[in-house]
Amino acid sequence: MDYKHRFIEDHKRIDPYIHCTPVMTSGLIDEKGGCSIFFKCENFQKMGAFKMRGATNAILQLSKEKLARGVVTHSSGNMAQAVSLAAKSIGVPAYIVMPENAPSVKKQAVEAYNGNISISGNNISDRQQAANKIIAEKGCAFIHPSNDIDVIIGQGTAAKELLEEIPDLDAIITPVGGGGLLAGTALAAEYFGKNCKVYAGEPINADDAYRSMQSGRIEYNDHPDTIADGLRTNLGDINFPIILKYVEEIIRVEEEEIVAAMRLIWERMKIIIEPSCAVPYAALLKQKEKFAGKKVGIILSGGNVDLTNLPF
Repeated sequence: MDYKHRFIEDHKRIDPYIHCTPVMTSGLIDEKGGCSIFFKCENFQKMGAFKMRGATNAILQLSKEKLARGVVTHSSGNMAQAVSLAAKSIGVPAYIVMPENAPSVKKQAVEAYNGNISISGNNISDRQQAANKIIAEKGCAFIHPSNDIDVIIGQGTAAKELLEEIPDLDAIITPVGGGGLLAGTALAAEYFGKNCKVYAGEPINADDAYRSMQSGRIEYNDHPDTIADGLRTNLGDINFPIILKYVEEIIRVEEEEIVAAMRLIWERMKIIIEPSCAVPYAALLKQKEKFAGKKVGIILSGGNVDLTNLPF
C-alpha cells in the first residue's frame, strides 16, 4: 500500500476538523533529559487528545448509507470523546461503549459531545460484546479505537506535522496502549522522517506491547493496573505488524516514574497532561543514555485528566 499518498490525502481530508497543534520546548526539560526535546502538544487537540485525528479520518471514509446509521466504538475515554465529537461535527449519531472504570470526567465529556453511552465490563471482550450488540440493533459502523488502518493513518498525522516542523528529528517517542498512535507514528517517520527512529513508553504494569515485541505475537494483560488509564488495552492484528517492522524499542516504566514525569511537565511547562501522556517522557528519563545529545520528538497524547483526582 502507498502509505505516503494515503497520509497526504487523509491529512487534507481531516484538516478542516482538527487543530494543527503547537510544538513546544523547555530548557529545563531538555536539561533533565540530556537532549533536545520537541513536544507535539496533542493535549491541545480538539476534545483534548490525538484521537480526534483517527476518529475523524475513519468516519469520513464511510459511505453515506453507513453514516446515516451512525457509528459505534468502545473506549475508556479519549477515543470515546473523539468519535462523539467527530460524529457530531460531521452530523451523524455516535454510540459509545465505556467500561465501568472509565474516568468520570471522560464520561461527562462524551455526554457533552452528544455521545450515547452504554456501560460495559472492564475487559476488552466485555467492551466488544456490548459494541456488537449495538451494531446488531442499529446497523451502525464500528470504529475500532486503534486496530483500523484509517484510524492508524489519522493518528499518524500528528507525527507527520511534527516532522514537517522539525524535519531532522533523530527519534520520536509515543505512549503505547492499543497501538494506533505508535503504528501511525512509525509509518509517518518512515515516509516523512530522515532516519528517524521510533520508540514507545509503556507502563510495566500493562506491558503487553513490550512482551509482544519480544515474542513476535500479540500478548495480553489479564488485569492491567496502571494510572495510565488510556494504555490498559492491547495491540491488534493490523497495527502490530507495523509496530514489529518499524518500531525500534518499547521502554517500560514504573508507576512512580510516570507520576514524576507528569508532575515535571505540569510544573515546568505549565500545561495539563494526563498520566498516559507522561509515559514517553518517563521512558526518555529512564534511558537517557539512549537519547543523549539527540533531537527527540515526543507526542503529548492528551490532556483529559480528572482535576479532582490528581496523583500528586
